[in-house]
Amino acid sequence: MIKPHGSDTLIPLYVEDESQRKQLEQEAESLPSILLNSAAASNAVMLGAGYFTPLTGFMNVADAMSVANTMHTSSGLFWPTPVLNLVHDTALIGSAQRIALRDPNVEGNPIIAIQDIEAIEELSSEQITTITEKVYRTKDANHPGAATFMSLGNKVISGHIQVLNYSYFRDEFAGTFRTAVEIRDEIGERGWNTVVGFQTRNPMHRAHEELCKMAQAATNADGVLIHMLLGKLKPGDIPAPVRDDAIRKMVEVYFPPNTVMVTGYGFDMLYAGPREGVLHAVFRQNCGCTDFIIGRDHAGVGDYYGAFDAQTIFDDEVPDDALDIAIFRADHTAYSKKLNKVVMMRDAPDHSKDDFVLLSGTKVREMLAAGEDLPKEFARPEVAKILMNYYQSIN
Repeated sequence: MIKPHGSDTLIPLYVEDESQRKQLEQEAESLPSILLNSAAASNAVMLGAGYFTPLTGFMNVADAMSVANTMHTSSGLFWPTPVLNLVHDTALIGSAQRIALRDPNVEGNPIIAIQDIEAIEELSSEQITTITEKVYRTKDANHPGAATFMSLGNKVISGHIQVLNYSYFRDEFAGTFRTAVEIRDEIGERGWNTVVGFQTRNPMHRAHEELCKMAQAATNADGVLIHMLLGKLKPGDIPAPVRDDAIRKMVEVYFPPNTVMVTGYGFDMLYAGPREGVLHAVFRQNCGCTDFIIGRDHAGVGDYYGAFDAQTIFDDEVPDDALDIAIFRADHTAYSKKLNKVVMMRDAPDHSKDDFVLLSGTKVREMLAAGEDLPKEFARPEVAKILMNYYQSIN
């Protein structure tokens, strides 16, 4: 199986030993505590689950700036985005060397992790601007990821963490949330050697289904890892439970047995386009995937990125030896009326837009809310029914 990024083995920071975890939970109650923002809480979950291997905690300012500018930490580790614990005020910490981190996403704000404080530093406004422009390629306050980052605060608390729980993900997504450790273990149990990963924050229509099948065939993969983002999205995105139901129904009906794993991970979407595409590749290498699909406008939002910027970054900015995972570069896929099948648009140069079955997201939502069936060439009826029930329930 492919090695994790920067390590021979995964480095999950979740404390597995129950007695040790109980002791740490007791210790945490006596420590000064801070309430994390959702971004830092999701970073803690990812560190705990091994997705951020080989990182062992939150970055300091030097590493964050180095990653923003060069996609490498100060020590030379390739990493595409800063992983920070940012706060507005550190007065409650005082001179403590160890603090409890509280979860903003669970009622009562339970302790999610303990952090050893390496340093408490301040990001200047110029440094915040630099990180925003390098990672998000914009500082436009209308960009949801850039706006969130610029609102998190300027105090940086760096240091190793010990993770005590996986926030709300274990309970709310018990059948779907998986750590990188668990995914690797299941890949081994299934006897898969080659695995192609597919990232999604949306339900999968027929074009997505066929894209996974195309990638599996092209890479000769034993299986496909459909890996859903379960964390915070932007307003208007379809809730994770609805996506989960729709995707599972599609896999159940339209994929052969033992060819797909449907899983999810607890991370807040950055909408950082190219940089987030690289981060997604790191996650999938750590999961055990040998190949990863990056399609048109991967991890993008609005018109902030070119259609294939998340692919060309691997040519222009990612060193050849930075990652072991291979990138499967996909074009927009759609049903061809001429060929009576789903194809990548680049593979049908003789087609015009009218030769494809294309529906905008707005049109899809309007049809579903009105109880209108989607074209079978666009969406499987079983999937469309689940989405229709959701849209009609909110109108």
